[in-house]
Amino acid sequence: MKKEEAIKQTFEIAKEQYAALGVDVEDALAKLQKVQLSLHCWQTDDVAGFESAGDLSGGIQATGNYPGKARNMEEVRADLLKAMSLIPGKHRVNLHEIYGDFGGKFVDRDQVEPKHFESWMQWANENGLKLDFNSTSFSHPKSGNLSLSNPDKGIRDFWIEHTKRCRTIADAMGKAQNDPCIMNLWVHDGCKDLSVNHFMYRELLKNSLDEIFAEKKANMKDCIEGKVFGIGLESFTVGSHDFYTAYAAQNGKIPTIDTGHYHPTESPADKVSALLNFVPELMLHVSRPIRWDSDHVTIMDDPTMELFSEIVRAGALNRVHYGLDYFDGALNRIGAYVIGSRAALKCMLRALLEPTKTISQMELEGKGFQTLALLEECKALPWNAVWDMFCLKNNVPVGIDFIAEVEKYEKDVTSKR
Repeated sequence: MKKEEAIKQTFEIAKEQYAALGVDVEDALAKLQKVQLSLHCWQTDDVAGFESAGDLSGGIQATGNYPGKARNMEEVRADLLKAMSLIPGKHRVNLHEIYGDFGGKFVDRDQVEPKHFESWMQWANENGLKLDFNSTSFSHPKSGNLSLSNPDKGIRDFWIEHTKRCRTIADAMGKAQNDPCIMNLWVHDGCKDLSVNHFMYRELLKNSLDEIFAEKKANMKDCIEGKVFGIGLESFTVGSHDFYTAYAAQNGKIPTIDTGHYHPTESPADKVSALLNFVPELMLHVSRPIRWDSDHVTIMDDPTMELFSEIVRAGALNRVHYGLDYFDGALNRIGAYVIGSRAALKCMLRALLEPTKTISQMELEGKGFQTLALLEECKALPWNAVWDMFCLKNNVPVGIDFIAEVEKYEKDVTSKR
């Protein structure tokens, strides 16, 4: 009780400091409460899924062998619920197609149906959760280097059918939860070495997408995700950022900004204001790239802070979907969930607490010194007192208290796997 009172007192002091700068803290908290992260189920088991026991392939790789990863659907769900119990707010769950409930039978990807995800829909409903979805083009005998852009019509048609069926599943999820299911499409397609067929591959990909998206779906939204390169496909990526940006703008689709999919010196945050002038919405895949697309756990670093600040400054809170996409098997996987999710929410809170109107007016009046000075002083404002109150209001551990909870879960559950 003593700690709770201290949190409340500190919060009131912080409110006064922010109010002096024209920031309504309660309004910021109300907006943050509505933010829903889409928690990626593949952090529980290093993107293994339930289809087979094969290694990852197709431009993707998970590293680390920390003990206790989830081995089946029940363990994936238990780990997700545990993680969400330590994260303030109400969040979503993001599934890849390979996490279907296949009843122990092999179901090839061009045969998958909504029935294979009915138990997920029921589980989500029982726990008050919403689901998002992804097609899965990697780690399959027909993955190779090319899927939707493959010159082999048989292989290309296989992946077209797979993706169509994934859209049908996403539509069923959206209908069941009375809220659109956000479905992301990423394919690894590319070339390891020099190629002279760039235009052909991209024309095939465009044609495949046109066929996939031909049927309108009322209960889901389509996202398309570009990349610089994939592992083992370093020389050429068919679905580049330029390709998908143009396709999304022309066809009203949602581009996915994956923070690990750009050159190390390129700012994903700068894409927000550029893209939102031409597309209806954005999808985020937030991770922490070290050098390249290494999918380290999200932390409250400058690039992530910049990304969320740009969203708030653009007044685009309701035009962006917030997904996490890292898979680190080198440390406690539940801890990774909690660290990354809380870091993303902290960045959002700090963005919401910025006195943007005041700073914007200074900038427009040509007051360069004052603008820079206030931006710097904002970094030292007591946002952490507001964060502690947000955790307290959501009945989740405050500060470092979640560490003991994760350790207890490891001792009682994951260490026995």
